[in-house]
Amino acid sequence: MSSNTESRLTRASAATGGTGYSRTRYSTASSSTALALRGLRWWRRAQAGVGAAAEWVSGTLSVAGWMLVATAALGLVLGLSFGWIEFVVAGVLAGVLVLLSVPFLFSARAYDVDLSLGHDRVVAGTQVSGTLTVTNVGRGIALPGRIDIPVGEGLVDVYIPLLRRDHHHVEQVVVPTHRRGVIQVGPARTVRGDPLGILSREATWADMHTLWVHPVTTPLRSTSAGFIRDLEGSASRTVVDADISFHAIREYVPGDAQRQVHWKSTAKTGTLMVRQYEETRRSRMVVALAVSESEYATDDEFELAVSAAASIGVRGIRDGRDVDVVLGGEVPEFVRASARTIRELATVSARTLLDDLSAVERAARASALGEVTSLASEMHPDASIAFLVCGSTQTARSLQTAALAFPANVGVVAVICNPEAEPGYRRLGSVSVMSIGLLDDLRQLLARGSQA
Repeated sequence: MSSNTESRLTRASAATGGTGYSRTRYSTASSSTALALRGLRWWRRAQAGVGAAAEWVSGTLSVAGWMLVATAALGLVLGLSFGWIEFVVAGVLAGVLVLLSVPFLFSARAYDVDLSLGHDRVVAGTQVSGTLTVTNVGRGIALPGRIDIPVGEGLVDVYIPLLRRDHHHVEQVVVPTHRRGVIQVGPARTVRGDPLGILSREATWADMHTLWVHPVTTPLRSTSAGFIRDLEGSASRTVVDADISFHAIREYVPGDAQRQVHWKSTAKTGTLMVRQYEETRRSRMVVALAVSESEYATDDEFELAVSAAASIGVRGIRDGRDVDVVLGGEVPEFVRASARTIRELATVSARTLLDDLSAVERAARASALGEVTSLASEMHPDASIAFLVCGSTQTARSLQTAALAFPANVGVVAVICNPEAEPGYRRLGSVSVMSIGLLDDLRQLLARGSQA
């Protein structure tokens, strides 16, 4: 009976070609693959969860919080292991303090923060007020908290009281602008935590503002007065063959334009005579500002120099002149001996110039004033007057070297800024040298020439 049964089972298996066995094997392999995939997914989720939890803990626990957690863990472990009641009490108290700090973290993102500034451009020393509006957009009451507002390298703390739902709190924030510069205000950051500073949570808003603090300037008289007399369209001493201002008549030479022939003089002398003119130039002003650290003795000298350059440049722009404000660019140390570079500031308007001057700082590897004037003379050969603004460390020789970079028909005025020096004016060869201790000295010295 058993042999017949085994033969029938064998034939059935042969008839089906082993199909039943193959199906069972395939189903088992599919189940194993599915379990492996599920396990991998679970492992990845667990890793992500652990990482998020670790990040949250590290960002929530302060130094005091970490100390309390360590005290609770060690106190309970050692106290229960060795029967030390004092350690158990210390561990329990530390754990209770940590647990009591948790409710203070609730509603950390229940605020809607709006920060606005009254002005985006001010003069150094002018007070700027901002308005901070905090609204409770949560579902319940928002516990008291604090908002930190980064202002440049500083930080302004604003206390926010308890707020009911849909209520808001308005606070005036004063932005210090004692010094020239470009100040980044924001983003505002809410900080919520317990009074003991054990736990804290922060939420940041992406509302940032840029505040340009312009250098202090003094109103100068028009550049048509004082030392600056080469007005637009005024004649120079350069004689040319074609211009507007008539100068003299000379004999014709091959190559002269026939339209310049002066026929009346030709008829009287019997020789072709042509007109000559004095060249009229577009008035272009170059202001070269020294920015190397070695060219100033103190920071006050540099700030005075920036204000002087700003005052001269703004006056020239408002007078309709072509103004170029240049300063030394930073050169890497390994090419310092063979490379020169300058930086030109935007002079489209007075505001663009003041914006750029707000961000100017001294640099250790900046090109010296002589290199700046040399490149400026090459880039602007049509310059009619140049101002060299520098500090008290400049010598008479270095000033003359910087001035000689310009052609002889270019008027050069050196402005030496030294808050501890008496104002004065002197001639150094062909260079006019002004020494100023205050910004108003520049205005008085430039105006003195028009009264002479």
